[in-house]
Amino acid sequence: MITLYQTPTAWGTPNLSPFCIKLESYLRMTGQNYQVQPADLRKAPKGKVPYVDVDGRLMGDSQFIIEYLKQKFGDTLDSKLTDEQKAIGHTVRRMLEESTYWNIVYTRWVDEAGWRAYVPVLETMLPVVLGNVMLPVLRRKMFKTLHAQGMGRHNFDEVQKLGKDDITAVSTIMGSRPFLLGETPTSFDASVYAFLVGIIAFPVDSDFKQHTLSQGNLVEYCARFKSRFFANWKPSGSRAA
Repeated sequence: MITLYQTPTAWGTPNLSPFCIKLESYLRMTGQNYQVQPADLRKAPKGKVPYVDVDGRLMGDSQFIIEYLKQKFGDTLDSKLTDEQKAIGHTVRRMLEESTYWNIVYTRWVDEAGWRAYVPVLETMLPVVLGNVMLPVLRRKMFKTLHAQGMGRHNFDEVQKLGKDDITAVSTIMGSRPFLLGETPTSFDASVYAFLVGIIAFPVDSDFKQHTLSQGNLVEYCARFKSRFFANWKPSGSRAA
């Protein structure tokens, strides 16, 4: 049994973190038996979510976990991909995780409307007596992180433009295919779905969100993926393959 430690569900999606959705998607796509538990960052191997316990071994970082699971249980999703397909999938995944992710962070932490919508979810992760004190501190820390990363040096409209360009690229690459690289899903689809649903489900309107919703192939893709892999999803507990 794999124990997946992650942050709370949010806005009708499996998690507020795209990286947690990514990993849970992969577990479902490969039919793994797993249970979900609330994360304790003090115990997280890399100080972030998600992390897992696989037969007593704690591991962090969604991608390193996926690579380990491939080695341990076999690579049922990607073994038939060509080198070119793997390169395309890798490029899309890295763009979403290293670029689009920071657009999402900016939307939630910096934009005032986004922050107001995000606070109620964050409050569920903190003791009531600490929420009013800790949230402003965490927000200031995130401002510094965004500035150091680079996204925080741009204004809201510029950030929206960068995010929309990423989404256009994903839509163009996917084209009319049912999944990112073809007729069948691959591990890269775990990332694609996670980030798209994280944008679409966030309850604050923006050009970034509307542009994503305007890509018909991506909206259909999300519905297809959810129907195939999350039809029996419940907010908490365990799931057996």
